Amino acid sequence: MANKLTIFLLISTLVTGVFWIFYCINNIKNYLINKKIIKKKPLCQNNIVNVKSKIYFFESIASFFPIFLIIFIIRSFIYEPFQIPSGSMMPTLLVGDFILVEKFSYGIKEPITHKTLIHTKYPERGDIVVFKHPNDHNIDYIKRVIGLPGDKIKYDINNKHIDICVNYVNEKKCQKKFFINYSKAKSSNFIQKIYFSNKKNPKKEKKTYNSLYFNILEENINNFKHNILLLNNIKNPKKDYFRQKNMPALTWIVPKGKYFMMGDNRDNSLDSRYWGFVPEKNLVGKAIKIWMSFDKNENEWPTGIRINRIGNIY
Repeated sequence: MANKLTIFLLISTLVTGVFWIFYCINNIKNYLINKKIIKKKPLCQNNIVNVKSKIYFFESIASFFPIFLIIFIIRSFIYEPFQIPSGSMMPTLLVGDFILVEKFSYGIKEPITHKTLIHTKYPERGDIVVFKHPNDHNIDYIKRVIGLPGDKIKYDINNKHIDICVNYVNEKKCQKKFFINYSKAKSSNFIQKIYFSNKKNPKKEKKTYNSLYFNILEENINNFKHNILLLNNIKNPKKDYFRQKNMPALTWIVPKGKYFMMGDNRDNSLDSRYWGFVPEKNLVGKAIKIWMSFDKNENEWPTGIRINRIGNIY
């Protein structure tokens, strides 16, 4: 389903469009009267005032039609702005980043039902994609494409590395394995706050926390390089991960028409490891630029602008 803003823009465009048509018809009628092609009916003074008021009302409403139409077309088919609300894509995207998403990257879609009208191309491994959550289409997520249809993905719960066999579905064996290399982990300035409840007064707001520093390292998937964050002391139990039918734990085969998504902040990202695959129809578009970035933390007010972050996304 489309979000509320898309529906509002569509209704506003249709309503103002109707007024714009009436306004255009009235202008054509006045033109024909001035050219004496049609006769003008005599009106009394009160009727003249009423007609002028109606014309002004139609003109005022109709003037918004081009604005709504342009915004609706750009937002539905070309570009749409999004705000990054959480740290699941750190260090690539930070809380407070405002990104521009290219809507036509993976096809021209009807904005209400998201049915593909014109197909353009398929997502590539490494693309950062905005999509509708598979279990709740009202929620927009942003993650990196890790697994393509037919891939076999293995996740090592100990060192948190991934292993990819390409086109495993068709070949039934791992004939082509992507070269995945990880650089040596380095300390970073990124912090994960672990909050603790007040044992004496559990109802009291959580204020006690420990700060854990992330390690940063480079993940190189077949010469596609990007940085990821890891917390070496944090390990999720196997039962928390999504278990695919007839597959061992922490191993997934990406079905046809679906994709395996992961956040760059590997220990602070709810992604395909937890809730499964993303259907192609759920894809909204490719994140291409950071057009504004506010220096802020999650659920806090901004304290400044990060000019140095504005630019392309990799």
